[in-house]
Amino acid sequence: MPTLKGNNVILRALEPEDLDFVLEVENTEEFWEISATRVPYSRYLIKKYIQNSHRDIYEVKQLRLMICDLENNPTGMIDIFDLDPKDRKAALGILIAKEDDRRKGFGAEALSLVCAYCFAHLGLHQVYANVTADNEPSNRLFFKNGFIKAGVKKDWVLVNGKFKDEVLYQLINVH
Repeated sequence: MPTLKGNNVILRALEPEDLDFVLEVENTEEFWEISATRVPYSRYLIKKYIQNSHRDIYEVKQLRLMICDLENNPTGMIDIFDLDPKDRKAALGILIAKEDDRRKGFGAEALSLVCAYCFAHLGLHQVYANVTADNEPSNRLFFKNGFIKAGVKKDWVLVNGKFKDEVLYQLINVH
């Protein structure tokens, strides 16, 4: 069974045509909290990022995939980052960009597909994610996809002058 195509979503590499979508997502201040971004990105930088996105995951330790519906319309992005080949683990980050595309199962299916990809093709033993404790949709997403709550980092992230707890989720490949 292919690991990058599901019943409702396809995970694919970044394309030059994704420039406007990625630029909008990266420059939406609402998303900066989850991506640890503090400043906007220029069109030039995003274009360079997309041009270099073909580089080997083992070299750059990260991979961004577009989450698309079956008609190849982008709905979001999912990242594999902080790849650690020695300990066979990587972090995951996911975003469904438009409110209208949320709560339709795109995120759950994309997360399931990327985990299968990480275990089958990258040979990872585990994947993990860090989610602020008050991000209920993301907390539910990881929990429903079989991730366990491994711990809580107290006062870990400073957002708008207030500290938030961050939950560490892990999914360990038992096969």
